[in-house]
Amino acid sequence: MKIIIKYFFLFCIFISLTSCFDIIDKISLKADGSGEYAVILNASKSKTRLQSISKMETVNGKKVPTKQEIENKLNHASDIFKNVPGISNVKTSLDFDNFIIKLSCNFKKIENINAGLEQLKAKNIIGKSFPTQMYKNNTAQKTFVRNKIGSYKNDYDKLSKADKEVFSNATYTSILQFENLIKSQTNSSYAMSPNKKSLKLDGNILDFILQKKQIQNTISLQ
Repeated sequence: MKIIIKYFFLFCIFISLTSCFDIIDKISLKADGSGEYAVILNASKSKTRLQSISKMETVNGKKVPTKQEIENKLNHASDIFKNVPGISNVKTSLDFDNFIIKLSCNFKKIENINAGLEQLKAKNIIGKSFPTQMYKNNTAQKTFVRNKIGSYKNDYDKLSKADKEVFSNATYTSILQFENLIKSQTNSSYAMSPNKKSLKLDGNILDFILQKKQIQNTISLQ
């Protein structure tokens, strides 16, 4: 479960104290395999509670990080991504008024994002169990793959009742946009846009932790 709580570094120590937050990741893929990647953690629904927590030193035995500590950690992650071959235009933003954090970048091929995640894991920015080989693209065959990730049910079952409540209203959304038209997909849980150029998967984070909803998908493009 640490991979969810630590998904956004020290900032998630705040988030782990509230059940209202949204994680969004977005990929825009061009026909040549390059594109844009962004991941956002939005806890604005709980900003009043989080603003109070930010003034405290500890909550429920957890040390509350300072704004400077959070910025330093995010900048470290940004520097790591900037040094990954194929990744460029890395940008980060922190909104402490609304508790929104964002990391975005451009990539030459989607596998560059996998490599970036591997580097974050190697530098202990994300947890050791964090999945890194998440995407695969074949421009010749015009297929894009969102790889399967493991179950975290055992980790979830070990949590206290209070920690389990963190995920009760938390949501996850994945958006995949393509330059080419989508011909088919293997996971009907992804909703297709009317123009057949994008897919959206969303749900309660707990559904994905317990694998009531599956993330994996193989998309064929025209």
